[in-house]
Amino acid sequence: MTRSDDLGKLVLRVALGVLILLHGIAKLGKGVDGIGNMLAGQGLPAILAYGVYLGEIVAPALIIIGLFTRPAAWVIAINMVVAIWLVHMKQLGVLTDNGGWALELQGMFLFAAVAVGFLGGGRIGVGGRFN
Repeated sequence: MTRSDDLGKLVLRVALGVLILLHGIAKLGKGVDGIGNMLAGQGLPAILAYGVYLGEIVAPALIIIGLFTRPAAWVIAINMVVAIWLVHMKQLGVLTDNGGWALELQGMFLFAAVAVGFLGGGRIGVGGRFN
């Protein structure tokens, strides 16, 4: 592995972590009651909504610092699958007027998390070479 591989992984994980973390910080202010209601509407316990804090606060923070990067990335990926399932299913096959996918942001978050899950965080971070 080269130094540029580690720098590329650092850029990918910090970008993913920061951008997801911003969504989590917003949810700290307004809570997760809306998500709980959506889950309850699907027959699931509303308390599962608190899992969004794992997927949008804890996991991104771990990815940013480079600790437990692979498991944290898979938590984000699962979080994104649930978000798409709960909120965006009607947009799954929709293209915008500009020709882009209606779920570009969610898709980019999901696939970036999957990439980090497979690649790991590289040697630049708290986890270092064990990442």
